[in-house]
Amino acid sequence: MRGQLVVVPILAMLLLFGVPWWTLVLAPEWGLAGTIAGTAVVVLGLVTMPVAMFRGHSRHQSDAAARLGDSLLAVIWVLFSWSILSLVLRVALLGVEDPERSRIVAGATALIAAGLLVHGHRVAMRVPPVKAVDVAIPRLGPGLDGLRVAVLTDTHFGPIDRTKWSEEVVAAVNALEADVVCHAGDLADGAVAKRRKQVDPLGGVQAGLGRFYITGNHEYFGEAQAWLDHMEGLGWETLHNRATLLERDGDRILFAGIDDPTGTASGLPGHGPDLAAALADRPAGVPVVLLAHQPKQVREAREAGVDLQISGHTHGGQIWPFHFLVRFDQPTLSGLTRHGETQLYNSRGTGFWGPPFRIFAPSEITLLTLRSA
Repeated sequence: MRGQLVVVPILAMLLLFGVPWWTLVLAPEWGLAGTIAGTAVVVLGLVTMPVAMFRGHSRHQSDAAARLGDSLLAVIWVLFSWSILSLVLRVALLGVEDPERSRIVAGATALIAAGLLVHGHRVAMRVPPVKAVDVAIPRLGPGLDGLRVAVLTDTHFGPIDRTKWSEEVVAAVNALEADVVCHAGDLADGAVAKRRKQVDPLGGVQAGLGRFYITGNHEYFGEAQAWLDHMEGLGWETLHNRATLLERDGDRILFAGIDDPTGTASGLPGHGPDLAAALADRPAGVPVVLLAHQPKQVREAREAGVDLQISGHTHGGQIWPFHFLVRFDQPTLSGLTRHGETQLYNSRGTGFWGPPFRIFAPSEITLLTLRSA
């Protein structure tokens, strides 16, 4: 077992770098000098990326190393994916002799990858557009019809200083004039002392009835309880396996939140999802909106009779075709889906983790408008 833990990542790295190496360097036959230069670049990336990522995301967190390693990860993933897809072009060009055919394929692969990376970086770094969705909740009273719920999630404040971006996101949320604003976890990567400059603008978020925050899995890689305490200090109500009742025009709705499943193994006392505790004081007949970071937590939500679960975590795949791998672990990638009597809204996330790129998975600020039947 210990040997597999070493061998499998090594084989994965060799495949990840090996396929683009063959597509871009070996097959086109660029000559001895070109082959040596191209191979040197591939080997440099193969060595640098894991070292930089380890230094960047280990306990000591070198932000410079994280930025380098994360960017290299995105570049090689896109080159790997489109090197695989380039086999289609290779077949289409069967009438063209090598090495000309391989050089056409290499050029097309490099151009597509470069274009996607440039566009993907712009999409990741912009203030996300607002995605407006109406959600019909049969048990919702007429006094709450039209309740506006703004959703942030997966901001992942980290190695890239996005303080200005944070301020602009807050301005965009405030412009929505939402009744409730939620943050569904993965707030930041790192310690409070290191990331609070980027997070603190969230203290300026305005909401008529409440601001609610839950932990995601990434809080448990750092200082989950410290982040709960810090968000409380910014004026957010932390739904740490608990709920709060809201009322408008004589009708009521319960907003509940549970921890990410990662909390169970974190060693922190009282952490880990406890839906029974969160719903312990639920009044009969009152609709429930549950904040749960991972979409797959909808299984328990459905059994508990939750009306709407709001989640994040998937980033919508973030960099295609990683989407397909996410679906092995989660029931949805994004959007509104129904699971029995429970509806699930899965946001693609407001920020990004690691590589500052989003390819075919744009970020979003979500505005859910709740409608009575």
